[in-house]
Amino acid sequence: MPGKQAMLLGQIDLPITFRNLTNYRTNTLTFEVVGFHKTYHAILGCPCYEKFMAIPNYTYLKLNMPGLHGVITVSTSIQRTYECEVECYEHAAMIVAFEELTDIKEEIIERAPDPKRSTGSFEPIEGAKEVLIDPSSSKGKVVCIDTTLASK
Repeated sequence: MPGKQAMLLGQIDLPITFRNLTNYRTNTLTFEVVGFHKTYHAILGCPCYEKFMAIPNYTYLKLNMPGLHGVITVSTSIQRTYECEVECYEHAAMIVAFEELTDIKEEIIERAPDPKRSTGSFEPIEGAKEVLIDPSSSKGKVVCIDTTLASK
C-alpha cells in the first residue's frame, strides 16, 4: 500500500520450480518476510525474472523462461486473474475500513466526556426569569428563561 512501511522480519531461501517433470526449471530464491497482511503469498519480481532468465508478458498473463527441453510457459486464465483482483480489492477495502474504524474510535475517545468531571448543576443561572407556563392553571408550573440572551 502506498505510503505504508513494513519492517523486515527476516529472509528465507526457498526452492522454486516451474512446470512439470519432463520440462522444468528449479532455482532457489531469497524472499523477504514482512509483517503486514496482503493477499499475496509471495511476489515474484525482477530478482525472480533475472534468476530464471524469464520474460513476463503482462498482456497475455504469461511468463516464459528457458527449460531443460525448450521454453517453459507459465500462464493463468483471465477468470482466475479476475478472481484474484476481486479478492485483492475486498482485502484492501477491509484494511481501509479497519483503519477508518480505528481512527473513528480514537476520535470518539478524545471527544467523550469525562465521567468523573462534574457537568454542572440544576440551579438556575443568574439573570433567569421565572414565567408561568399556563397562567390560567392552578398548578403553577414555571419555566426559567434567560434574560441575557443576545438579539441574534
